[in-house]
Amino acid sequence: MKNIVMLIAACFAISAQAEQPIKVYAAGSVRPALSEAAAAYSAAKIEVVFGASGELRDRIVAGERPEVFVSANMDHPFSLEKVGLSGPTRRFGRNRLCALVAPGIAVDSATLLERMLDPAIRLVTSKADPSGDYAWQLFEKAERVRPGAYATLSGKALKIIGSPDSPQPPRSVYGMVAARGEADVFLTYCTNAREAKNENGALQVVQLPQELSVSADYGMVLVEDAREEAWYFVEFLLSPSGQAILAKHGFSQAPKTIVAR
Repeated sequence: MKNIVMLIAACFAISAQAEQPIKVYAAGSVRPALSEAAAAYSAAKIEVVFGASGELRDRIVAGERPEVFVSANMDHPFSLEKVGLSGPTRRFGRNRLCALVAPGIAVDSATLLERMLDPAIRLVTSKADPSGDYAWQLFEKAERVRPGAYATLSGKALKIIGSPDSPQPPRSVYGMVAARGEADVFLTYCTNAREAKNENGALQVVQLPQELSVSADYGMVLVEDAREEAWYFVEFLLSPSGQAILAKHGFSQAPKTIVAR
């Protein structure tokens, strides 16, 4: 009789665990796409905490345990894998850097660098890691095109988004900053710029010229002790259905999904 009671209790425990939502830590720039993917995934409830990839990685290192970590770069997932806090890193999508430009400023891809170098233009980037890092990659490329550009751009760029003290509006913070006149040119992910323009059609989205182009590969990992249910959600994001949702929100498919370092 005792063994039967223990077996029934174990079954209830397993059932209760299966009903717990899959907790995901994810980069803020994937919010619209991942929110739709989570809603479309019918096998389990998905609970997502969004934030800057670097801050979320640090929280995991400090002891927090989501089951899935979705990052706007590959380095942060790799760093967890390297110290044994996660499984293999999966590359699942690619974003790019764009310029979100305030209304009334005459600029296109060909003139973007010239406008960013203009002392009268307020250039804004993110404080968040890795979004801000991608902007500095652009500055390094600009230096090769125009000697002296790195010092000018890095010296004038205002980092006002992506930290705990950043403004947190209900909708796109990027569009809000540009619309309020706090920025003339905002370097952000193309998906963020697209979302901001959808909210405010007066904003401009300018593609970077080829010589300044910066892409961002997105990686994800299963954090240690993740349940099998979390693995199925990861596979869903890599499936044609999951990739179609990402593509709908402006992400392109990365060339590989499993990467070794």
